[in-house]
Amino acid sequence: MQLNVKESLSADVIVAGAGASGIVAAVAAAREGAEVLVLERHGFPGGAWTAMGVGPMMGFHNRAGRQLVGGIAQEIVDRLMDEGASPGHIPDSITYCSTVTPFDSEAMKTVLETMLAESGARIRYHSVLADTVTENGLIESVIAAGKGGLERFRATAFVDATGDAELAFLSGASCTKGREGDNATQPMTMNLKLGNVDSARIRDYAIANPDNFHFTFGAEQGIARLKTTPRISLAGYLSQWNEALVSGELTIPRDLVLFFETATEGVFIMNTTRVQGLDPADPDDISRAEKEGREQCRELFRFLKAHCPGFENAVNLGSPSHIGIRESRHIVGQYLLTAEDLVAAREFPDTIARGGYPIDIHSPDKVQTNSTHLSPEAAYSIPMRSLIAGTPSNLLAAGRALGANHEALAAVRISPVAMATGQACGVIAALASKTGGEIGNVDYEDVRKALLEGSAIL
Repeated sequence: MQLNVKESLSADVIVAGAGASGIVAAVAAAREGAEVLVLERHGFPGGAWTAMGVGPMMGFHNRAGRQLVGGIAQEIVDRLMDEGASPGHIPDSITYCSTVTPFDSEAMKTVLETMLAESGARIRYHSVLADTVTENGLIESVIAAGKGGLERFRATAFVDATGDAELAFLSGASCTKGREGDNATQPMTMNLKLGNVDSARIRDYAIANPDNFHFTFGAEQGIARLKTTPRISLAGYLSQWNEALVSGELTIPRDLVLFFETATEGVFIMNTTRVQGLDPADPDDISRAEKEGREQCRELFRFLKAHCPGFENAVNLGSPSHIGIRESRHIVGQYLLTAEDLVAAREFPDTIARGGYPIDIHSPDKVQTNSTHLSPEAAYSIPMRSLIAGTPSNLLAAGRALGANHEALAAVRISPVAMATGQACGVIAALASKTGGEIGNVDYEDVRKALLEGSAIL
């Protein structure tokens, strides 16, 4: 059977995915003068923030409070603040990070669309990657399924910002998945959004019962932050959770309730469910994960209302349109970023982004979350080579899809760092598109100059 594939739009740069890394990549490339097209499977931008219900942003600063991610990422925060849709960077009362950055997810969609339009980049929603056409070691075009059937989109340079390295996988690039040995990935989470939560009651209860909560660097520091931060971050209700696990009321493989207040007082994101043992890149597994995640959300909601002070009158605002994914495929880049690189704060001659977020591994098969906290002043770097697939030679990977092992990815997967790598990919792709798309033709010093002009922190 001959498939009917229609010729569609063309551009200098195609970005696959309009999440945190993809939108920033598109804006950065367009600001460098490239004609940019974004292909997005949903009907809105924002990816994990808006489709998976992920929030707040975490990791703009290291433990000492030094800001490590700026550029377009900070511009997004500034615009959200201007609209009253974010309080900005505020203290993390769990003390896991120095700051968190809550936001309103609906405002996020319009802020991202506005920035994309201002840059001149185009976006095609409801476009699901189906295949690629490669010639002479280059991606010549991608094929996406949309409302009009199969369409072929041509470009000179390509950025994989799908999170799952879908573009890389379809184009034959070498990819890895999960931890070494068994390819198990960090668990998926169906985030639950609740409204009408009594924030004041939660604060009072936590201050009165600090032993019933987990504060990474001690209750004294955590309670001090909780008293001043405008939005709550907490991990706890330990006694209630353990009793419910023993009685069989709860079956979620987790050891506490993790939750964050959004930009709107009394509206919380519950980042607590945990779906293990399923492959987020497998269509059958992720279908099972979506169903299991919603079942866990229902169980969690009943538990919160019955046992957790502050949640008695909570209302269920719904689960997201897509289960949250921490890890799936990532490219085999020209350099494999490792945990040792991060812990040692290794400096690279081709640094394109920095970070200070800890190595945060939600166990693929156990209840524990294993964290390696870095020194307060830590500011690890990410090399340009980790964004380059090598083959096809006009392909870059941003965000979760970059070249890192299981442990390193657990740190650099967060949205501020994803945005920083997206900005770098956008600049590199724009420069490459001027000379036939070959990433190898791009000089790092030109990338560095453009990133610094774009207020990136290197």
